[in-house]
Amino acid sequence: MTNRGLTNTILSVSALGTPPYQTLDPFLFCVYHKDAYPAGNPSMEAPRIGNGADFDHSAPYRMYHGSKIPGFPQHPHRGFETITATMEGIIDHTDSKGNGGRYGDGDLQWMTAGKGVVHGEMFPLVNQDRGNPTRFFQIWLNLPASRKMVEPSFKMHWSEDVNKVVREDGATLTLFVGDYKGMKSSDSPPDSWASDRSNDVGVFYVTLPEGSKVKIPPSSAPDANRTLYMIEGSQGVVDGRVFEDKIYAVLDAGKELELRNDGVGKTEFLVLQGAPISEPVVQHGPFVMNTSQEIQQAFRDYQQTRFGGWPWEMDDMVFPVDKGRFAFFDGKETRPGQGGSGSGEL
Repeated sequence: MTNRGLTNTILSVSALGTPPYQTLDPFLFCVYHKDAYPAGNPSMEAPRIGNGADFDHSAPYRMYHGSKIPGFPQHPHRGFETITATMEGIIDHTDSKGNGGRYGDGDLQWMTAGKGVVHGEMFPLVNQDRGNPTRFFQIWLNLPASRKMVEPSFKMHWSEDVNKVVREDGATLTLFVGDYKGMKSSDSPPDSWASDRSNDVGVFYVTLPEGSKVKIPPSSAPDANRTLYMIEGSQGVVDGRVFEDKIYAVLDAGKELELRNDGVGKTEFLVLQGAPISEPVVQHGPFVMNTSQEIQQAFRDYQQTRFGGWPWEMDDMVFPVDKGRFAFFDGKETRPGQGGSGSGEL
């Protein structure tokens, strides 16, 4: 399927495949998580499948690195940012600075790993009387060399504060990150590549019911990269070209992008864009730096300091089933609608 269906806007196209998906600078990594978790027990656990590193995309759900509760127990990062944009389900966050939170159902969590942080991301099955479907994107955004060793920081953008455009035909564009026709997303962490709006970093989630369309203007950054992921649906129209398979496409960010659904059922897209950092990228596991020597130093630093250690009683820490959505930073707890997005330095 590679390069089938090129148009003036589509520079290349291929089958989407299984995650992680291809990305372009300034992005490093993109995964679409979709898991049909069953009802949980009183401990929010799932019936175990897999063998401790469960990434079977043919199964109805995955345990990932979780043993009883699915998710990713404590692990380190350095040199980049994680953007976790949710649609359904719940995620419990804990980190090496003692901060934590529960978010999901449209919330966005943004973490600058900077010089080093350890965090856990678990997916507790909080519903005991019904299923616990979980859908979200995790996206890694690179940091330039001058900011790779900044202090870690954290922002929670509650769904109530995430801007959306809803057209009369039912098309919806969720502005997780960036600008769209004069509308702006909530601020990124201060050291992010996205904090400079001239880099025009964008994360757009588009849902199209039958017979609907949406247009995304050209990027304001003259050298921006733009990629598209058709993640759901049996038909999508990209720049006038019909696709009946899930695709990954590299687009010309200098041209307007029109997305349509002329088929049956709902189609969903993710669009990533941004000016490139244009620096060497050396990645090894959870660390992303500019040189191999810096990667080796990251491993040494983690072995010696554990990036502050792990203050939680369990590696796969989760909060009580009735806790609800919250963010805890520097000894202060915030919740949706209580005056802000919840942010702080880790």
